[in-house]
Amino acid sequence: MTHWKPYQLLTALAFAIPAIALSASPGLAFSSEAQQMCSGDAMRLCSNEIPDIPRITACMHRKRAQISPGCRALMDREVASARKARRAAAADE
Repeated sequence: MTHWKPYQLLTALAFAIPAIALSASPGLAFSSEAQQMCSGDAMRLCSNEIPDIPRITACMHRKRAQISPGCRALMDREVASARKARRAAAADE
Protein backbone atom coordinates (compact mmCIF):
# COMPACT_ATOMS: atom_id res chain seq x y z
CA MET A 1 0.00 0.00 0.00
CA THR A 2 1.30 3.44 -0.89
CA HIS A 3 1.77 5.87 1.99
CA TRP A 4 0.52 9.34 1.18
CA LYS A 5 1.67 12.53 2.80
CA PRO A 6 -1.28 14.67 3.91
CA TYR A 7 -0.76 17.37 1.27
CA GLN A 8 -0.46 14.75 -1.49
CA LEU A 9 -3.68 13.12 -0.38
CA LEU A 10 -5.54 16.42 -0.19
CA THR A 11 -4.32 17.40 -3.64
CA ALA A 12 -5.39 14.07 -5.11
CA LEU A 13 -8.78 14.32 -3.46
CA ALA A 14 -9.33 17.88 -4.64
CA PHE A 15 -9.32 16.60 -8.21
CA ALA A 16 -10.52 13.02 -7.82
CA ILE A 17 -13.57 13.24 -5.59
CA PRO A 18 -15.64 15.63 -7.68
CA ALA A 19 -14.80 13.68 -10.80
CA ILE A 20 -16.03 10.52 -9.12
CA ALA A 21 -19.22 11.96 -7.83
CA LEU A 22 -20.11 13.65 -11.08
CA SER A 23 -18.47 11.37 -13.60
CA ALA A 24 -21.70 11.27 -15.55
CA SER A 25 -21.68 15.04 -15.88
CA PRO A 26 -18.23 16.31 -16.84
CA GLY A 27 -19.37 19.92 -17.07
CA LEU A 28 -20.00 19.97 -13.33
CA ALA A 29 -17.16 17.68 -12.36
CA PHE A 30 -15.44 19.97 -9.86
CA SER A 31 -18.32 21.34 -7.84
CA SER A 32 -17.86 22.15 -4.19
CA GLU A 33 -21.07 20.21 -3.50
CA ALA A 34 -19.46 17.03 -4.80
CA GLN A 35 -16.35 17.61 -2.71
CA GLN A 36 -18.43 18.21 0.39
CA MET A 37 -20.78 15.28 -0.10
CA CYS A 38 -18.43 12.57 -1.38
CA SER A 39 -14.89 13.14 -0.11
CA GLY A 40 -15.44 11.25 3.12
CA ASP A 41 -17.00 8.31 1.32
CA ALA A 42 -14.19 8.07 -1.19
CA MET A 43 -11.60 8.17 1.59
CA ARG A 44 -13.46 5.63 3.70
CA LEU A 45 -14.39 3.20 0.94
CA CYS A 46 -11.88 3.66 -1.88
CA SER A 47 -8.72 5.25 -0.47
CA ASN A 48 -6.55 2.48 -1.89
CA GLU A 49 -7.62 3.53 -5.42
CA ILE A 50 -6.52 7.18 -5.09
CA PRO A 51 -5.36 8.95 -7.33
CA ASP A 52 -6.63 6.72 -10.19
CA ILE A 53 -9.96 8.40 -11.03
CA PRO A 54 -11.41 5.57 -13.15
CA ARG A 55 -10.64 3.08 -10.38
CA ILE A 56 -12.10 5.36 -7.71
CA THR A 57 -15.22 5.81 -9.82
CA ALA A 58 -15.60 2.07 -10.29
CA CYS A 59 -15.04 1.50 -6.57
CA MET A 60 -17.66 4.08 -5.60
CA HIS A 61 -20.18 2.45 -7.95
CA ARG A 62 -19.37 -1.03 -6.59
CA LYS A 63 -19.80 0.18 -3.02
CA ARG A 64 -22.85 2.32 -3.72
CA ALA A 65 -24.84 0.68 -0.92
CA GLN A 66 -22.25 1.91 1.60
CA ILE A 67 -22.11 5.50 0.34
CA SER A 68 -23.64 8.22 2.52
CA PRO A 69 -27.16 9.36 1.60
CA GLY A 70 -25.97 12.82 0.51
CA CYS A 71 -23.31 11.52 -1.88
CA ARG A 72 -25.67 8.84 -3.21
CA ALA A 73 -28.35 11.44 -3.90
CA LEU A 74 -25.82 13.63 -5.71
CA MET A 75 -24.61 10.70 -7.80
CA ASP A 76 -28.18 9.64 -8.59
CA ARG A 77 -29.12 13.18 -9.63
CA GLU A 78 -26.12 13.48 -11.93
CA VAL A 79 -26.68 10.04 -13.48
CA ALA A 80 -30.31 10.95 -14.17
CA SER A 81 -29.23 14.26 -15.69
CA ALA A 82 -26.68 12.52 -17.93
CA ARG A 83 -29.30 9.99 -19.08
CA LYS A 84 -31.71 12.78 -19.91
CA ALA A 85 -29.01 14.59 -21.90
CA ARG A 86 -28.15 11.40 -23.81
CA ARG A 87 -31.83 10.83 -24.63
CA ALA A 88 -32.19 14.41 -25.85
CA ALA A 89 -29.07 14.07 -28.00
CA ALA A 90 -30.33 10.80 -29.47
CA ALA A 91 -33.69 12.38 -30.25
CA ASP A 92 -31.94 15.22 -32.10
CA GLU A 93 -30.10 12.79 -34.39
